Amino acid sequence: MASPSSIAKSLKLLEGPQTLGKGRGFWSGFILVVAAACIYPLFADGYDVGNNVYFFNWTFMALGLSLIWGYGGALSFGQTAFFGVAGYAYGVLTINLGDAYGLTLVSLVAAVAISSLLAAVLGYFLFFGRISGVFLGIVTLSVTLVLERFMAQTAGPEWHIGSARLNGFNGMGGMPSLTIPWPGGDIALFPDVTLYYLTLGLLVLVYLGLRMLVNSRFGNVLVAIRENPLRAEMLGYDIRKYQLGAFVIGSALAALSGILYTSWGNYITPSSMGMTAAALPIVWVAVGGRSDLTTTLLGTLLVLSGFQALTIHGSQYALVAMGVLLVATVLLAPTGIIIALGSLVSGRLKRRKTAREMS
Repeated sequence: MASPSSIAKSLKLLEGPQTLGKGRGFWSGFILVVAAACIYPLFADGYDVGNNVYFFNWTFMALGLSLIWGYGGALSFGQTAFFGVAGYAYGVLTINLGDAYGLTLVSLVAAVAISSLLAAVLGYFLFFGRISGVFLGIVTLSVTLVLERFMAQTAGPEWHIGSARLNGFNGMGGMPSLTIPWPGGDIALFPDVTLYYLTLGLLVLVYLGLRMLVNSRFGNVLVAIRENPLRAEMLGYDIRKYQLGAFVIGSALAALSGILYTSWGNYITPSSMGMTAAALPIVWVAVGGRSDLTTTLLGTLLVLSGFQALTIHGSQYALVAMGVLLVATVLLAPTGIIIALGSLVSGRLKRRKTAREMS
């Protein structure tokens, strides 16, 4: 049983000096939002529930990018590379192993491990090679596009791993959905209520875990590296290890997104690692506010909803809107639109309170 001191320490780590994460009011709101999300499937139809699972799938990648870029200061275009690697790995493993006896969960863990290992190798050469700034973004984007081009040319029958055909630009399909072993028979997690609750539970755990991480010593050092890496290094911290750790954790979350997406749709294509796919997470995180996990989560869900609504009228309109939104964010609200709006509202409330006290 946890001691009172350890529980208090954990709560302190969860509180943290976050922009939208201060005080009891935030946690009251958080509990209400989670409760509403739990009740939601009882009043929604199956399509809307499955669609929300689709939105949840992408938030893990966004939270990982927030850790790498927002807290660590390293702009990475490699999230979709690890998303795609994990998605394909899950497909290959599940097609060959099957979905009985909880083997899909084993495949999930193995696919995350494979993608994380790739991230560790790439990150080692990047950070221990002192590559930073715009060059880090160029290298990660190059790796992403190379993987996309490679997978696109695997359409021939010779490109297979066991029973799994890679299928090139046509995409890999036929992989089973996630299943949970159960005494009365395995439970298949199709895009409905069961998968909704699993994904929601994972999202809450990942969010709380990241809050504890960024408010711990590791997170404080990571922010110090973002603000002034030379100063952090002169204080005795090996900044390369901290950057590599954040990069691997963030990439593992992108891998989790890729697996959940592949399981959700039983399909994955090389376009998931293309130029457009690599740029979209940057937009989600920038719009919400990359230096805060809460605004990253809110911004991602809002932008994804708007993007999907615009694709009804044509994908070109949605992409143009995303580009305009990113430019507007960079020019008008570099810290993020949600953070800027929150600061504006809180500033007005403080001025009104001060005016009332003086009158």
